[in-house]
Amino acid sequence: MPIVRVALDVPLSTLFDYSVAESVPVATGQRVVVPFGRRDMVGVVMGSVASTDIPPERIKPVKQVLRDSTPLSAEILGLLRFCSDYYRYPIGQTVLPALPARLRSGNPVAIKPVLSYRLSAGGAALDLGNFPKRKVVQRRILEKLAEQPCNLARIKALSATAGAQLKDLMAEGWVESFSLATPLTPNPSPACGRGEQIAQHAFDNAHTLTSEQQFAVDAVSHTSGYACFLLHGITGSGKTEVYVHLMHHVLQPCPEHGRRGGGQVLLLVPEINLTPQLENYFRSRFPDVNLVSLHSGLSEGERLHNWQQAQLGAAHIVLGTRLSVFAEMPGLALIIVDEEHDSSFKQQDGLRYSARDLAIIRASRRGVPIVLGSATPSLESYHNAQSGRYRMLKLTGRALAEARLPAVRCININQAVMHHGISENLLREIGQRIARREQSLMFINRRGYAPVLMCTACGWTSGCKHCAGKMVLHLKDQRLRCHHCGYQVRVPAACPGCGNADLYPVGSGTQRVESVLQDRFPEARILRVDRDSTRNRRAWQAMREQIHANEVDILVGTQMLAKGHDFPALTLVGVLNPDSALYSSDFRAPEKLFAQLVQVAGRAGRADKPGEVIIQTAFPDHPLFRALQTHDFEGWAASQLAERQMAGFPPFVYQAMLRAEGKQEKEVYRYLNDARAAGIALRQEVEILGVVPAAMPRRANHIRAQLLVQAKSRRVLQLFLREWQPFLDQYSTAKLRCSLDVDPLEF
Repeated sequence: MPIVRVALDVPLSTLFDYSVAESVPVATGQRVVVPFGRRDMVGVVMGSVASTDIPPERIKPVKQVLRDSTPLSAEILGLLRFCSDYYRYPIGQTVLPALPARLRSGNPVAIKPVLSYRLSAGGAALDLGNFPKRKVVQRRILEKLAEQPCNLARIKALSATAGAQLKDLMAEGWVESFSLATPLTPNPSPACGRGEQIAQHAFDNAHTLTSEQQFAVDAVSHTSGYACFLLHGITGSGKTEVYVHLMHHVLQPCPEHGRRGGGQVLLLVPEINLTPQLENYFRSRFPDVNLVSLHSGLSEGERLHNWQQAQLGAAHIVLGTRLSVFAEMPGLALIIVDEEHDSSFKQQDGLRYSARDLAIIRASRRGVPIVLGSATPSLESYHNAQSGRYRMLKLTGRALAEARLPAVRCININQAVMHHGISENLLREIGQRIARREQSLMFINRRGYAPVLMCTACGWTSGCKHCAGKMVLHLKDQRLRCHHCGYQVRVPAACPGCGNADLYPVGSGTQRVESVLQDRFPEARILRVDRDSTRNRRAWQAMREQIHANEVDILVGTQMLAKGHDFPALTLVGVLNPDSALYSSDFRAPEKLFAQLVQVAGRAGRADKPGEVIIQTAFPDHPLFRALQTHDFEGWAASQLAERQMAGFPPFVYQAMLRAEGKQEKEVYRYLNDARAAGIALRQEVEILGVVPAAMPRRANHIRAQLLVQAKSRRVLQLFLREWQPFLDQYSTAKLRCSLDVDPLEF
């Protein structure tokens, strides 16, 4: 009987052999149900063999072949195999989590067709001149469908209530749906689209490109095969407009270059919060293109449906967060990674992969161009562009001719009058903006009321009993919360150490800044945007509408507000307490701070009103702040790269971090020291540093430590890791949680 090798979601670095009857065809990439131990599991067939070393009596048969979905393509299986090998993670725990949750269960799933809508015979006979005037949205839909059939996305672009109104029209019998069956053939060439079905997609070309934008579009569009472009554009320079025109190029046929059109575009974004506004924007620019999103904020049903549309080729644009790098897209012709520097593209638990790096691998294997966009590229990407591995494309001016980069100035907090963490100068500037009906943003990357509660008598502080960190005061809830492990308690009425009732909040969080501003400007409309205030799924969307309608005077927020948002009335950004990153033990901390401040500064003055950024710091002459004031990313990057080369840090070396955590400190350090000794014994050309405590040495009652390995080439590091892996598996114990992080970002 034929033998199939199956990937299962278990922590073992191997495939499992099962027999299958010759009369039952099983394709590579197909889902199957197999017995594993005392239970049945869903797995993915990774290949088949004629024979196996396992005794015949131990080989169990496949119980069921699931034919309710298209098998995974060789392209995606190859990418997942590479991912498992490069990041040293079990193949089954790499393959199965890449699928939507419903495909990981044994329950049958249905492929929903892509529907389009048209007038029924009754709808075509309607006299729209006599249609009730109060039904404005329904009238718009009927007028649109009278011109031509439309998909749901195009109808929803007419109004926020168009989806509900469409259902009413269908219930009346005036509109009917029909299946738009336009799946792609499996794995066409990158230049090929949907067979002979070539559609001239509607495209809103309302924006005239600047010369720099046009150069960037032409450079990518005229590329044949794989190339990696770094689109380095200042904030407000119109990177999104470049993306739009590149998408248009891919979607439209071009006989001159022998391109049929109808290809697919994958757009990766770092955070869920950015997807709704980008989705709405791209829908408005491509009103009849099928666009789907893929992110963890979707329900299981929505995610499965959108994933299937991408796999069938019916979704032309796929907009998603990091996991969508594994989405099946048979007509993939272009990949775009927006805010490529963002650390959110690197998963920090389980399979610790970088979606940006895998997107580059996927583009290379597929033979299509990839664009990495950022105002502050990661130093790794910038170095690759400087050395010629990537091609640099620059946007040095803002897209709107009247828009200017904001003026940046620093306030020395040691010489300023301060009011609970906010200087008098900054408060005065906020007051002027309120008088002019302009918006201000106070940026502080810490939620809660205060980072710590302290006793003024004995010095007691609100430490977490499970972690090495402090519990943050959340005044409105009257709770102390640990942002590391989630432990929380009520605020004590008196000091637990000495009984003193005078407990003092030290430092500032978003809630305290909000409170101070409300006291100073009682008539101002203040909106706090952080993880606490946006827990509700619809909260952020409602907040964004408030901001755009200029119903907010002062925004108080964390890094959620720093990226990608365009608020025309915002002219002032105040940055509170950014100094901690200047003396961090993480060598990437200055790079992250610079990127963060450039991003948040870029929210100011994006329209015709000039913007200003005020940074409160104890080190106004620090080179980082000097570079920000002159908008000199190139100079800052050059100095940082020079420092890293001297110190022997990435991108001039390649790293892997072995981490361990457990209840017993002795067990943790014994494991890491044994692993270090085993690595040294391999005598490879790698540097194995000593075992050290983690930056947070105790979290959730677990002791945490780490071991860093680095090499001068990626190949040498990978060869070492392959030889080292069996020793790590041998020494590991059920008492410890261990992980290997290749190309780590967190230290």
